Amino acid sequence: MKKLTIATGIIRNRQGEIFITRRAADAHMANKWEFPGGKVEEGESPEQALRRELAEETGINVTSATLFESLDYQFPDRHITLWFFLVESWEGEPWGKEGQPGRWVSQRELIADEFPPANEPVITKLRQLP
Repeated sequence: MKKLTIATGIIRNRQGEIFITRRAADAHMANKWEFPGGKVEEGESPEQALRRELAEETGINVTSATLFESLDYQFPDRHITLWFFLVESWEGEPWGKEGQPGRWVSQRELIADEFPPANEPVITKLRQLP
């Protein structure tokens, strides 16, 4: 069974909006919305992977990130450990640097069904934040 560790960034601006991106049509969980991020590489910490992935995917330089949630999720073909970081301080303006659509959405308007199922508890928790 495939085992993956993923670091994701919940990029939240001062208005309480979250920057999300759409997964590629040929990716696992295709066309779902997601918090940007990616695989933790050998020798990297989840926070190092977060900084690298967000620079690659959204063009921002993370200046501060706080662990928001960590969870394990079992798919039929893979086991994923997810590290969700709340990113409220960065340099640059996030955009879909790899050609993926991206948008800002109010944290209270996040819809869990539009994301991969492993994101549901995180979205529930985000919707309760001030």
